[in-house]
Amino acid sequence: MISYLEGKTIFKAEKYIIIDVGGVGYKVFISKDNAAILADNETVKIFTYLYMRESKALELYGFISSKELAFFELLLEVPGVGPKSALAILGEASVDDLERAIASGDEKYLTRVGGIGKKKALKILLELKEKYEGLALVMGESSSSAADVLDALKKLGYSDREAREALRQIPGDVENIEEKVKVALKILGTKR
Repeated sequence: MISYLEGKTIFKAEKYIIIDVGGVGYKVFISKDNAAILADNETVKIFTYLYMRESKALELYGFISSKELAFFELLLEVPGVGPKSALAILGEASVDDLERAIASGDEKYLTRVGGIGKKKALKILLELKEKYEGLALVMGESSSSAADVLDALKKLGYSDREAREALRQIPGDVENIEEKVKVALKILGTKR
């Protein structure tokens, strides 16, 4: 099994990269978030998951962090969720946000992904909820509050990625949604 690859990215597309490892090019499917982070001709270390399709074709799925890989593997345990859907879910939100959404039973994050309707989102929540029981209370933030802030920032013209980065930087003592949006706008304003 291939656990990770380290080499140079020689080609980057929206859904995959090709990594040159010792003169061999590996096609690795990645989330849109990871694709945005990686640059051409950059030396990278990617954690991988080797998947065998029913047609016996092998596909590599790559992740920048081991935490993303672990969550991907959890998603694959849910009946009806394949590697493309799991990767699409990881492209919509950070693992922390997804864990909070699962812990609190909020399907909003999951239904944003193309091909995942409310029924499948609820199935994923049901299958994974016990693994994250109590997490929402420990983390102290409601995922619906985070989703409201993200939606507000996106309506103001910020990309999903910019909005999520700003949300991560909001101090924990800011509780009100309107205040969170104001703080996020200040954070985003300093980056432009």
